[in-house]
Amino acid sequence: MEKIQIISIIGSVLFLFFIVELIKRCLIKEAYSILWLFFGGLFLFISLWKDGVDWFAKIVGIYYPPAMLLLFLIIAVIFVLIQFSVVVSKQSDQIRKLAQEVALLKSQQTKENDH
Repeated sequence: MEKIQIISIIGSVLFLFFIVELIKRCLIKEAYSILWLFFGGLFLFISLWKDGVDWFAKIVGIYYPPAMLLLFLIIAVIFVLIQFSVVVSKQSDQIRKLAQEVALLKSQQTKENDH
C-alpha cells in the first residue's frame, strides 16, 4: 500500500467520523448529512480500491485516472450545492408565508384596537 493511499484512507475515515460527530451533536440534521456520508463513503471506497479509479476512468474514457478523482469531487460539490439550493428555496417560501401571516395579524390587531 502506497503512502498516498494510506493518507487518503485516514482522511476519508476522519471525514466520516467528523460528519457522524456533527450528527450526534445535532449540529447537522440527518437529512442534510446523507450526501456527505455517501460521498465520504465513496472516497473511502476509492481509497481502498486503488485500481478501481483506473478501471472506472477507462470505462468513462478518462486517460489520466487521477482526473477521475477530481470529477468525483466536482460531482459531490454539485450535488451538495443542489441540496442546499432546495433547502434555501423551501425556507425562503416559508419565510415569505410567515411574513405575510404576521402582517395580516398586525393588520387585524390594529383594526381591533381602532374599534
